[in-house]
Amino acid sequence: MTRPTLQHHAFDVQKIRAQFPALQQTIHGKPLTYLDNASTTQKPQVVLDALLHYYQHHNANVHRAIHALADKATEALETTRRSAQAFIHAAEPEEIIFTAGTTVSINLVANSYGQTFVQAGDEVIISHMEHHANIVPWQLLCQAQGAHLKVVPISDTGELIMPAFEELLTTRTKIVAITYASNILGTINPIQEIVASAHAAGAVVLVDASQAAPHLAIDVQDLGCDFLAFSVHKAYGPTGVGILYGRRSLLERMPPYQGGGEMIKEVTLAKTTYNEIPYKFEAGTPNIADIVASQAALAFIEAVGQATMRAHEEQLLSYAHNQLSKLDKVQLIGTAPSKIGVVAFNVPSMHHLDVGALLDAQGIAVRTGHGCAQPLMHRFGVDGVVRASFAVYNTLQEVEQFITAVAKLTQEKK
Repeated sequence: MTRPTLQHHAFDVQKIRAQFPALQQTIHGKPLTYLDNASTTQKPQVVLDALLHYYQHHNANVHRAIHALADKATEALETTRRSAQAFIHAAEPEEIIFTAGTTVSINLVANSYGQTFVQAGDEVIISHMEHHANIVPWQLLCQAQGAHLKVVPISDTGELIMPAFEELLTTRTKIVAITYASNILGTINPIQEIVASAHAAGAVVLVDASQAAPHLAIDVQDLGCDFLAFSVHKAYGPTGVGILYGRRSLLERMPPYQGGGEMIKEVTLAKTTYNEIPYKFEAGTPNIADIVASQAALAFIEAVGQATMRAHEEQLLSYAHNQLSKLDKVQLIGTAPSKIGVVAFNVPSMHHLDVGALLDAQGIAVRTGHGCAQPLMHRFGVDGVVRASFAVYNTLQEVEQFITAVAKLTQEKK
């Protein structure tokens, strides 16, 4: 196998790897090769340190008390909000809402915006490649409101069929909810084109950026989207933190998603008035420590450089794709020309769970199953896949080990 040469000479993947304690372990007596990054990434030491530092020095509730510790906690949390604003180039920090993850963010928009502005006979458009988190909330909304859910089909290579999308748009379309990059196929979708068409039809656009955020530079103002959501745990940060961007003009028109402390201005037993954005949508005590530590994750990405990360991951992806395509007994699923670092495949003579277990025995961690995208599986006529997904700390040597292990499995299975 011919190994490509990395072109960005200032990038030292071993120095990157040294920052991730979890990568320094062995699994079943083998060095860990972690290729399940689309599920969640490992965490650099700076994120772990930030978590510990918060609990040791700043542990207090936010936005409530006037004592010094509470001030420090509040400022640390709001620093993350400003960092998230800069990370996706939102117009102002008030357009950043903290949630528990992408799933909660999408449910927030479906329940608050959707139940307010989607009426009987209206339409919501999703695509055939969506994660369940960007399918089920819209199904529930349409069922509750008497609206219609429409689905953009995809091609055999795993790309949206854009003429079909244009045909689905009507004056009754109120919401278009589309993934920026597929968690199974890796396909990067033409968000600007989708937004322009949707806006021309009078619809708003929600972008599921869970897979895009760790790999692509995001500018919500340039994209033109109305909502965008991602989970920090897929971008080297802690679990339990979601970033929801919403255009101010829309957020101000939306009712609260949940009731409780923080989201109120004044409460009487007869009536409640609500807080300003973003706090109107942040009821109760937030996940303070993980939100604070998320700032370190975003800073890590900025320090390495998204362009550098993208270049490295593209070389890993290209190499993996090329080598897997040479294996006669491997079926690749998702071959779009524009992809993030995800490869999905099957060995038709073996069950995908068996392939995953045999790779795990070699210390290679991959995802198996439907990947929370069962309609996509049905589209390709399979009940599951093996998925390898890459991050900045993965190496060409790891990809070689992965390819060699898959090749050996196909040779052994007659």
